[in-house]
Amino acid sequence: MHGPDPTEWDYVIVGSGAGGGTLAARLAEAGMHVFLIEAGGDPRMGASRLPDDYDVPAFHAFACENPAMSWSFHVRHYADEAQQARDWKYAPGQGVFYPRAAGLGGCTAHNAMIFMLPHASDWDHIAQITGDLSWRATHMRRYAQRVEDCRHRPVWRALRHLGLDPTGHGWHGWLRTEKAIPMTVLGDDGLVRVLRDTARTFTSNLPTPLLSTLRWLRGGMGDPNARRATGKVFEGICYTPLATSDHRRVGVRERLLDVARRHADRLHIELGALATRLLFDSDGGVSGVEYRKGERLYRAHAEPSTSNGELHEVRAQREVILCGGAFNTPQLLMLSGIGPADHLAELGIPVRVDLPGVGRNLQDRYEVAVTHRMRAPWEVLEGARFDRDDTLWRHWNDGESGMYASNGAALGVVQRSQAASRDGQAPDLFCMALLARFEGYFDGFSKWISKYHDHLTWAVLKAHTRNRAGTVRLRTADPRDMPAIDFHYFDKHDDEAGEDLQAVIEAIRFVRRMTAPLIKSGWIAEEIAPGADAQSDDALAAYVRDTAWGHHASCSCPIGAEEEGGVLDSTFRVHGVKRLRVVDASVFPRIPGFFIVAAVYMIAEKAADVLLQEAGRTRLSAN
Repeated sequence: MHGPDPTEWDYVIVGSGAGGGTLAARLAEAGMHVFLIEAGGDPRMGASRLPDDYDVPAFHAFACENPAMSWSFHVRHYADEAQQARDWKYAPGQGVFYPRAAGLGGCTAHNAMIFMLPHASDWDHIAQITGDLSWRATHMRRYAQRVEDCRHRPVWRALRHLGLDPTGHGWHGWLRTEKAIPMTVLGDDGLVRVLRDTARTFTSNLPTPLLSTLRWLRGGMGDPNARRATGKVFEGICYTPLATSDHRRVGVRERLLDVARRHADRLHIELGALATRLLFDSDGGVSGVEYRKGERLYRAHAEPSTSNGELHEVRAQREVILCGGAFNTPQLLMLSGIGPADHLAELGIPVRVDLPGVGRNLQDRYEVAVTHRMRAPWEVLEGARFDRDDTLWRHWNDGESGMYASNGAALGVVQRSQAASRDGQAPDLFCMALLARFEGYFDGFSKWISKYHDHLTWAVLKAHTRNRAGTVRLRTADPRDMPAIDFHYFDKHDDEAGEDLQAVIEAIRFVRRMTAPLIKSGWIAEEIAPGADAQSDDALAAYVRDTAWGHHASCSCPIGAEEEGGVLDSTFRVHGVKRLRVVDASVFPRIPGFFIVAAVYMIAEKAADVLLQEAGRTRLSAN
């Protein structure tokens, strides 16, 4: 057994995604010596379709299934086999495909690049349950500004030099954000009608259509991240800001490589390294990480290696931070003896800390599709094969506009369900028009993107879900095996009144109101899913239960009091364990906002402040 000098590193970080990569880069810039462990490789290098699957925004579905950069988790939505089997995406004996990325940058390497901030209430809730005022939304906004380099509000970007900036955007961050609304859409009559009729139908149903339109224009024409002068939360038609630079994907990978170039002596990135367990000192505190070096060691890979890899250890002078995400962080904790004692005992794992909250409270959005076949293919997709050297790829590669600069989203609509309106809660429904056929994740789902050029999918997303019944549990004590994951959809314990389900049904009916003019005029040939026969609440409820999916797994190691199921304190420390923290999507008590990655960036920047403030009192490394 061998490895780097165990006295060399201040921090060892497991996972290079939105949490770990952001944290590692910031700590290294501040003078700390950081050893970053990543199980995958460079997501722009390797198999066929790379680097295009990484670079091209419109190719993100193909990135999710590219074996060079993907982990293919399969999860359950229900414990009941009969209910689970009604989902056509379910593979018996396996589960429902749940894409995760294995590579530098984690899931920022294959996500849809949407950068939307969480709601203020998400942060204020953490401040309330912990008593830590640093979590209040008014404080957290600065971390969004530290991340963002906004390029989609050019007028305010210029006026900020005069001290005029009501938007609250970040202008000097490390993550560039743009919007992709190609001018080529103006030549597609079908798409223009979709945009026009959707806006007209939505606006006509507002109490004051003209006034609402003027407010929308004044407020940034659908910028969902702008700070509102009224202090109100954004609702209405919006575009989706993307993490791109000149319409090419950018993310944590680029951030890490930049910092590693500038501070090669401080940041070491260990690729092809699967963390297998935590190492402990005699006082019970965490001192380092054991990992196995090798490619495709984790069995979530499409073709996992038969090798066990080479065993290594790396030690941290200060702390170890786990950033493996909502599935792998609780897995590594439990493999190391930190978790529910009864579950660990079943697998013969010695218990170091009985912490029942590890792997519980797993949450996700509910998502469903309202899918349509158009009367004719989209003109903006003419010639699209979604591979290198087709016409649209050449336009994109030459720096021109075009649909490959987009993630496929034509527009989004933010609104509240009846329950959210009644309870004075933040908007909880996001409906997004996609120029594709997309009905969730299944093995081979990306082929639908290139096959169907005449489909319109309204993806319906239910945020702020009430269900907290999901679990992550070990299958075996082998760190190469995936854990068992069950989201326990629509669990009655947390949502006895069925308000989550009812909200999704409301959203489907809302989408149908927006598409009705297009169906009447013949531009939409037919509704494929749920289909014209599904009209009653019972029929729509069955459709939602049988087809819903998600892709924002979170909350499985939540901040909160241990006696209430919490795993972490408000500074990300694991209860009962010295020198160990968690900074990833698993830390949230409740799933935040609509799209989770921006919230994870923000907590990583906050964690960097926490660690650097503490390190300032016991400085070990020279700057």
